[in-house]
Amino acid sequence: MNKIQMTTPLVEMDGDEMTRVLWADIKKLLIEPFVDLKTEYFDLGLKHRDETDDQVTLDAACAAREYGVSVKCATITPNMQRMEEYHLKKMWKSPNGTIRSVLDGTVFRAPILVDGIYPTVRTWKKPITIARHAYGDVYKNVEMAVPGPGKAELVFTREDGQEIRRVIHEFKGPGVLQGVHNLDSSITSFAHSCFRFALSERQDLWFSTKDTISKTYDHRFRDIFENLYETEYKKAFEEAGITFFYTLIDDAVARVVRSEGGFIWACKNYDGDVMSDMVATAFGSLAMMTSVLVSPGGQYEYEAAHGTVTRHYYRYLKGEETSTNPVATIFAWSGALRKRGELDGLPELMTFADRLEKATLDTIRDGIMTKDLALLYEGDAQGVTSRVFMEAIGARLSALME
Repeated sequence: MNKIQMTTPLVEMDGDEMTRVLWADIKKLLIEPFVDLKTEYFDLGLKHRDETDDQVTLDAACAAREYGVSVKCATITPNMQRMEEYHLKKMWKSPNGTIRSVLDGTVFRAPILVDGIYPTVRTWKKPITIARHAYGDVYKNVEMAVPGPGKAELVFTREDGQEIRRVIHEFKGPGVLQGVHNLDSSITSFAHSCFRFALSERQDLWFSTKDTISKTYDHRFRDIFENLYETEYKKAFEEAGITFFYTLIDDAVARVVRSEGGFIWACKNYDGDVMSDMVATAFGSLAMMTSVLVSPGGQYEYEAAHGTVTRHYYRYLKGEETSTNPVATIFAWSGALRKRGELDGLPELMTFADRLEKATLDTIRDGIMTKDLALLYEGDAQGVTSRVFMEAIGARLSALME
């Protein structure tokens, strides 16, 4: 079989622990037998990030901006425990936060649905897509430990030297401080992305913040969304028969749980992080969710929305077989390959991506899956190791390609 040719490389960002192991197997078993894979490779494993003072992450983000399509493995964002475990120079910031700061845009996350695995929320009949702002908030924070009594102030110094000050708190003892920010330009890009995506999908768009408490920061998001809707998108939404509405984040959660799904839920950065995990888990599994960052500059970054599966990795290091679900990582690769094919005019590459996803879901429908899915599957299911699962996908993919 002649391999499918690529013209422009994907930017490939390798990651950490068990997902790094799956990453290599997906390429070896499911992609390279069929595609003459071309990538610009960056090792975002924690050890290499530490060795390069995290410069590799910035280099990968810049390459993603240059080449237009990237695919990323799950990575570790270190805490104190990880710093000691890996003997790091410092607690490096989230790689995802760094990449999203360079690319800006919006992260769209949606559950991967398959017959036999149904939502734990019985009212949900259709997918719920989370649109997550990809810039700022706690992912670009500045924080400090307060050593003792004193006054904390928020200070903005204008270009002409004038200062604007607000007292945050009069500390009577030790505590902590955190400063976050956002940009009107990024919020506006986020809003445009959400409105355009809703129109392309012909789905209602919900947006939620907590502007009753955050009367300046969160209210800025609301004002920008509502102004753009009224001035640029209202007529198109009405013609498409879809709606846009704003509500408080706590009210949105209640509405979502009572809904039947089938809409796009736009959230600020941290809210989207948490809510996408909730939605994915309720639909079946964190390993059954697609995630793509869409930049206003026309760049796309595909990734798995879950972590590095540390517990399975420690078992793997002991030589034990593991049953780690690779579906989200497979769909990250298929999404990136499909988009690369679309942008480069390569229909064979797009068809391959479709067949890779079909082979994956058909394997599950045939009752062969990792153990996490076997526990959820309504029917006869065989929980197998990651390797056996991917080999079964590979066999179905080969038949589809022939």
